[in-house]
Amino acid sequence: MFHLPMLHFTPGQVAQVCEILEESGDIERLGRFLWSLPVNPSARDSLNQHESILRARSMVAFHTGNFRDLYQILETHKFTKESHAKLQAMWLEAHYQEAEKLRGRPLGPVDKYRVRKKFPLPRTIWDGEQKTHCFKERTRNLLREWYLQDPYPNPSKKRELAQGTGLTPTQVGNWFKNRRQRDRAAAAKNRLHNRHRQNGRLESSSSASSTPEASASGDHKDGLDSPRSSDSPISDSFLDDDFDDDDDLDVDSPGTPPRSSPSPPPMLGNTTLTSSRPT
Repeated sequence: MFHLPMLHFTPGQVAQVCEILEESGDIERLGRFLWSLPVNPSARDSLNQHESILRARSMVAFHTGNFRDLYQILETHKFTKESHAKLQAMWLEAHYQEAEKLRGRPLGPVDKYRVRKKFPLPRTIWDGEQKTHCFKERTRNLLREWYLQDPYPNPSKKRELAQGTGLTPTQVGNWFKNRRQRDRAAAAKNRLHNRHRQNGRLESSSSASSTPEASASGDHKDGLDSPRSSDSPISDSFLDDDFDDDDDLDVDSPGTPPRSSPSPPPMLGNTTLTSSRPT
């Protein structure tokens, strides 16, 4: 009668070897070690009680392209929060690769979004926390706190934030850049609103101080003496234009020349102009 091989290591010792090989990044050697373990059901059940062994099996299945085994492991075993980030990345990347192979082209951001919607993370590797704009709420809160301290983090701070949030340094940099753009656009819109309010007060003050004689004389036509004649209002479309991330957004456009004031009527020497109305 054929006997299945017996386990020569305790499950705890196997788990320690898996952790060491996982940290070393030697996936090929980790796979050979797992394949040398016993295959009898009782031994496998005892091994699968250790999360480090299940995580090692998931990594080997992912790197060998055996995505079906990867999904089966992740969906049928509950993992602790410490393993979620790595297992989530493998789950998503495996589905991305399958979608790219099926479509025959690389996936864009919209394609990846649709894949994530079609294949949501299983609750075995997800704590159930809701996400906002693809970032978890606690990640956004941490980014906001750092932004209030320093809106322009250097590369070392970006790497530190990436490690603390589970993002990449590029994602951290993009978040800070987008936040600075939104803040500058909001500040520019507020300045524009305040300028319009100030111009409105100046116009009302000017109209209240004008005399009927000055209004009837016809010297002030088309609002040439209006306080707003030298400053043309800026449309809201200016705020929607693209601007460089490192330049300050100024409300007054430097490229607009100031409107010249009307020149006085010409004088004909010492000749006095008389009315041409017939007597």
